[in-house]
Amino acid sequence: MPATADFERMLRGAALRVTRPRLAVLSAVHRHPHADTGSLIEVVRADLGEVSHQAVYDVLNALTSAGLVRRIEPTGSVARYEARVGDNHHHVVCRSCGAIEDVDCAIGEKPCLTASDDHGFVIDEAEIIYWGLCPACFTADSDSWKDSRV
Repeated sequence: MPATADFERMLRGAALRVTRPRLAVLSAVHRHPHADTGSLIEVVRADLGEVSHQAVYDVLNALTSAGLVRRIEPTGSVARYEARVGDNHHHVVCRSCGAIEDVDCAIGEKPCLTASDDHGFVIDEAEIIYWGLCPACFTADSDSWKDSRV
């Protein structure tokens, strides 16, 4: 986990002013990967006290635009944010509880997949979401299936 001085350097390196809300949001995203905005607001408020929803939304937009955080939005989910940027990794999402985990590219560098037809685009990223059941939900689902057979 980066220290406050590291977050300050990140902000300055992205030509963003260093403010308490920006530091708090950047820290929250690093500590809570794949968190949604509501969860991040709670974490930031625990760190700073009162801060508006709009302030957190504005900071998240600024950090995303600057490339310091990544916004992901799996189908059926609210936007979520992570600090792992620039490496073109993918995600696996639990269909039951919504848990999200990072999945590294299995082959090569970004975009790590080849489109069957690029339609003239210069492709620099591939975004893949794997769907399934996390271990806890799979076990619970298996247990309930077994119980229903009794």
